[in-house]
Amino acid sequence: MRWEKVSGARLWPARRLSGVSVPAVNGYHTSGTPAHPPETAHMSVRKSTGDSQNLGSSSPGKKQSKENTITINCVTFPHPDTMPEQQLLKPTEWSYCDYFWADKKDPQGNGTVAGFELLLQKQLKGKQMQKEMSEFIRERIKIEEEYAKNLAKLSQNSLAAQEEGSLGEAWAQVKKSLADEAEVHLKFSAKLHSEVERPLMNFRENFKKDMKKCDHHIADLRKQLSSRYAAVEKARKALTERQRDLEMKTQQLEIKLSNKTEEDIKKARRKSTQAGDDLMRCVDLYNQAQSKWFEEMVTTTLELERLEVERVEMIRQHLCQYTQLRHETDMFNQSTVEPVDQLLRKVDPAKDRELWVREHKTGNIRPVDMEI
Repeated sequence: MRWEKVSGARLWPARRLSGVSVPAVNGYHTSGTPAHPPETAHMSVRKSTGDSQNLGSSSPGKKQSKENTITINCVTFPHPDTMPEQQLLKPTEWSYCDYFWADKKDPQGNGTVAGFELLLQKQLKGKQMQKEMSEFIRERIKIEEEYAKNLAKLSQNSLAAQEEGSLGEAWAQVKKSLADEAEVHLKFSAKLHSEVERPLMNFRENFKKDMKKCDHHIADLRKQLSSRYAAVEKARKALTERQRDLEMKTQQLEIKLSNKTEEDIKKARRKSTQAGDDLMRCVDLYNQAQSKWFEEMVTTTLELERLEVERVEMIRQHLCQYTQLRHETDMFNQSTVEPVDQLLRKVDPAKDRELWVREHKTGNIRPVDMEI
């Protein structure tokens, strides 16, 4: 049994419409370019043909007792009042292929946005978010590079360069640690560029072109479906006219209001039968177009779902790489100040005084009182 999509993402088996198999799709207009503007979208209700009505018969069939299909923007759905609860394609997963068959009102206008168009917009928005994240990391890199430059410059500053002793050694190590820290931040910025920013920017470079092709493909299928639906309506109208003409001629012959011969009646009946055959052929072509559109919709929405999962996972991995690099930078920064800590613990004012005195002493004989 072939299953078809429905509004609200439900599935239905193929049904019968006008004597031929029709993929029944419940609810509302699904994705793709609408055949009519939303405010003038074509909607019609087709009745069940389960009785003995024949499209080529010489008289109308019995009046149907139940309306079981509805057509919205050239897509045929089961009528919501006559269809039972339906099963999702991928229960519990909130899959794209189950929830984007209906149109959604456009919050910025009076029209509607097709479900498939919403999925495309999300894909393109995801690509834009990915690009903006890359730009954010680029700004982070600039800050790191500027910071490293300023640290390196400050490490060459000559302030307090004449400090002596163990304190002087500690002070010199403080300045050297700035140079070491500058190198750490410079390496951090380089890794951010190669391992985070560039991968985010280059991921799916041709994504927009691919999405445009995808959009055109589904839109072309909807246009074909609209064309086939127009042919069905034209054939349906022709059949109605042929049946009306046949019925009128038959009635005229019965009440002797016309000189029409039996041959005229046979000719009208042949035309009515031919019109019925044309309608069945048009409906069959319509059903084929709708089935093709449905199959492509399911396939494409599942592919878009896969691409979104892949995009999110890619970004997660690279942000994890960012945090890992950040932790490593903190660790390296800590290592640059450890020698400073060691020297500061060795600062000994008494020893410094001894060394300084030994080097600069002028004499250790103290003055005494003058004698007369």
